[in-house]
Amino acid sequence: MNPPESFDYKHVGGRFLGLAALAFALVAVLFGSAAYFASTGNEAQIRQFAFSYLFAYAFYFTICAGCLFWTIVHHAVDAEWSVVVRRVLENLGSLLLTLMILFIPFLFVAPRLWEWMTLDPAKDHLLYLKQPWLADWFFWLRTSMYFLVLVLAAVLLRAFSVAQDANGDPRFTVFNRRVAFASAIPFAICLTFAGVDWLMALDFRWFSTMWGVYVFAGSALSAMCVLVLVVTALKNVGHMRYVTLEHYHIMGKLMLSFTIFWAYIAFSQYMLIWYANIPEETVYYLLRTSGSWWYLSQFLVIGHFFVPFLLLLFLRGKRDRRFLCVMALWILFMHMMDLYVVVLPVLHTAGVSMSLYDVLSLATIGCVLALVFLKKLGDSSLYPNGDPRLPQSENLQN
Repeated sequence: MNPPESFDYKHVGGRFLGLAALAFALVAVLFGSAAYFASTGNEAQIRQFAFSYLFAYAFYFTICAGCLFWTIVHHAVDAEWSVVVRRVLENLGSLLLTLMILFIPFLFVAPRLWEWMTLDPAKDHLLYLKQPWLADWFFWLRTSMYFLVLVLAAVLLRAFSVAQDANGDPRFTVFNRRVAFASAIPFAICLTFAGVDWLMALDFRWFSTMWGVYVFAGSALSAMCVLVLVVTALKNVGHMRYVTLEHYHIMGKLMLSFTIFWAYIAFSQYMLIWYANIPEETVYYLLRTSGSWWYLSQFLVIGHFFVPFLLLLFLRGKRDRRFLCVMALWILFMHMMDLYVVVLPVLHTAGVSMSLYDVLSLATIGCVLALVFLKKLGDSSLYPNGDPRLPQSENLQN
């Protein structure tokens, strides 16, 4: 008997309900404690909540945006190898709709995160020069457009793919290809400026013309790592039987490629800023190479590039499922550390200062997304069964 091609989340009822209860409890604790500190006027705790929540939110947002990127690329280049794993990417990418809802808390803590919202442009020359870009109304308008574009693309790509399962109509392949072409450039623009608005603008005096590419590199790499982990988890419980070592080999090569790409962009950004030595640019690295932040920054250089680069360089590792999962977990951890170094130094300028909110925010958003993702897995087949390229993907020879 063949393994099932659909994920029945009701079959694991106890664990699914347990995850739902945990997600509800974490949401209550996280937002309940934030509301309590807000009512008592504890500004330090509110700021800590805001920065910790942004750090966790950026971590999951970049992963889901990366999954949308790989889905767009799949259709744009008419890829065959990724057909068998595309439904997983579609389900992960469509979590951007959930993340849009989870963005609501920023409406209440935005001035604690983005200092420019509380300043008078007439009294700050740099802020004045960046008007009207750094204006409240335009910030929220841009944010709405980012979600509109990204969520619409993710939902359409998944909807057409699921609709094709019913009768295998090749028109849906054409529809998705059109969506991919139409959304490729808007996706790049939205991801770039979301990174600028939400992360770079934490210090509105600093700027980098390479920031959008830096955010993209981390997004694509982390998304591929999550794909490896999710596909392996499904294989371990009897699903995804069409995914072979050939597919793992390609995913491993993409992990290596984007590890190198991330390092190239990170080094290029640092080198150009160091060489130019412009105060408005160097302030970012001066903060992150002072105090205990220096040690975390050095750990990031070694752990995010040298370790995965050296270990993924050889063929054997890229064809070993368990090894790839270990490397995927490591790279995801380093991606999380990367965003931690991006966000938290703005709050803790003196050095690293871990908070319970850091862990609580990661756990809360992660549980909510996991709950929605499992529900999506059960709503349709694990494969795009109606895709005409599925047989070629099943018999992939790398």
